[in-house]
Amino acid sequence: MSLLLALPVMAADHGGGHAAPAADSHAAPADDHGGHGGHGAPAKPIEPLPVTPHGLPVELVRTLQLLQDRIARGSTQAHLAQRQLLVHIEQKLTELDPETWAAPENVRAVVTFALAGGGPGALRRVIATGKVPEAEAPLAQGALDFLQGREKEARARLAGLEARTFPSGLAGQLALTQSALLVREAPVRSLELLDLARLLSPGTLVEEGALRRQIFVVAQGGDAARFEALSIQYLRRFRRSVYAGNFRQRFAAALTRLDFDSDRTRIVSLERMLDEIEPESRRDLYLLVARAGLEQGRRETALFAAERAAGLAGPDTRAAAQARLYRGAALIVADGRFEEGTDALRGLDRAAFTEADAELLDSALSAAGQIRGPLPLPAPTPAEANARRAVPEAPAIGRAREALARAERALEP
Repeated sequence: MSLLLALPVMAADHGGGHAAPAADSHAAPADDHGGHGGHGAPAKPIEPLPVTPHGLPVELVRTLQLLQDRIARGSTQAHLAQRQLLVHIEQKLTELDPETWAAPENVRAVVTFALAGGGPGALRRVIATGKVPEAEAPLAQGALDFLQGREKEARARLAGLEARTFPSGLAGQLALTQSALLVREAPVRSLELLDLARLLSPGTLVEEGALRRQIFVVAQGGDAARFEALSIQYLRRFRRSVYAGNFRQRFAAALTRLDFDSDRTRIVSLERMLDEIEPESRRDLYLLVARAGLEQGRRETALFAAERAAGLAGPDTRAAAQARLYRGAALIVADGRFEEGTDALRGLDRAAFTEADAELLDSALSAAGQIRGPLPLPAPTPAEANARRAVPEAPAIGRAREALARAERALEP
């Protein structure tokens, strides 16, 4: 029993004697015509707060949400524990008496659990009990439709629900779900719902996820100013999130849509965004941007990002070698810088790279050979020589032709 709930009982235990003193020591003096010997009027018992205990489904889901908020702050332990907790909660929910689901708050709790990663299993069994109140049926069935891929039915049931009217634990999750259902058909409304999800669930994993989605929706729409503003928010507040790695991969791909060749002011914007993170992570992000730029034929983007990464990489490190690789691959198709690029590529040790980067080096050298004649490939490692493992030719030639085509387009007036 809480202290507040116990206070009236403590006061009553005084029986016919003096009541417990009021919380405010400056009590009003007793009335001249009454009271107890001039000692002031007896204090009235403090009324207990109207606290209603919640059922087990609500408490279980609150535990899950607290764990997920730690994930948004970067706790890998919480992320590892999440799967086990989801299994535990689902088991507990399915063991409850069917009459549990006659209470609206319990139905909303199981919907929250399902949308927060619990999946459709428990929700499906709850609906099958037939105890879900009629007023909660559109929410419960709409959430189940969404989780089972029936988007048309889910939109019909969930679109008319006002997220603001639901409890805080569910409100943001519902707005996030509604946004996902509308992102293709009504992207503007989808963005509004993501704004709402963030407003309703500040500092939570729901806000982190909503902000991530917003960034990529506005990137697809070409809104550079809002992309920059949202990205800075994410990098300031959630850069340690367990899901930040996924964000950075997609962020790098989105950045390649910025044309650094025709709009140099974008460089300032990019640097302003990346200055929000520590140098090591900034270096890795520049490398991701450089690689994505090469894959998408964005020469200037790749060159700019590779040079920035090189400035942040220590000498004789893998990051430095990657930066030289990406820079050299971009230079062979840059006007007047072919020789600089080929020299850089020839000086690289193929064994220093991952398989993907080693294949990129092969492709870049093959493309250079197509442009100016054959160039010697880097010497194989002893293990490669002993195994007589030849560099795959067909994929490299295909990529070389693609690079050559991009080079020819870049050199056109």
